[in-house]
Amino acid sequence: MSMTEPSAGLRDRLVDVGVELVADEGVQALTLREIARRAGVSHGAPRRHFPTHLELLSAIARRGFAELADRTTAALGEVDAAGKEPVADARAQLTELGRVYLGFALGNQGMYELMFRHDLLESGHLGLRDTSLPLFGVLVDLVGRVRPDAHAPTVAGALWANLHGVAQLWSWGSLQLATGSDDFTPVLRTALDAHLGPEAPA
Repeated sequence: MSMTEPSAGLRDRLVDVGVELVADEGVQALTLREIARRAGVSHGAPRRHFPTHLELLSAIARRGFAELADRTTAALGEVDAAGKEPVADARAQLTELGRVYLGFALGNQGMYELMFRHDLLESGHLGLRDTSLPLFGVLVDLVGRVRPDAHAPTVAGALWANLHGVAQLWSWGSLQLATGSDDFTPVLRTALDAHLGPEAPA
């Protein structure tokens, strides 16, 4: 049975409120009661659309993955338009992908934390894994083009872990203190060099 228009509208409003709430107050604020209050509905209303708390959190996290995917597509398209050589293009795309990833993580800390909650990713609610894994697939493809000698998923996994660590330490202020810089670009380039090898001279 398909949702009626009012029902679909309420479902979207609950997710919209959750997106705003996680941006303003972080993951810890995402209770069903608070989302319902801000949406102007009864405490039990969210249960009609999201039987469990995890299902609502998953729907909110999907919005984050969709935004990150859109930013990634736009950034990689800009590199493609520059018409670089194939390997140089893949390296440039990885640099841009890293910049977009870190920019998103640091500009949307609550959403970023929610998106990579292990319990959500393992739950499979609302196809969340199908939303997140294609982004990793883009990373694997680009790494494979730069490092055809290596097992691309393993290198991509190590690079992703490195980027995740940079995002976390930067959000805490630790890397700025350690490096004496307010720009994460040198750290990003060093991470890429570590996993992909030094960039060839232009």
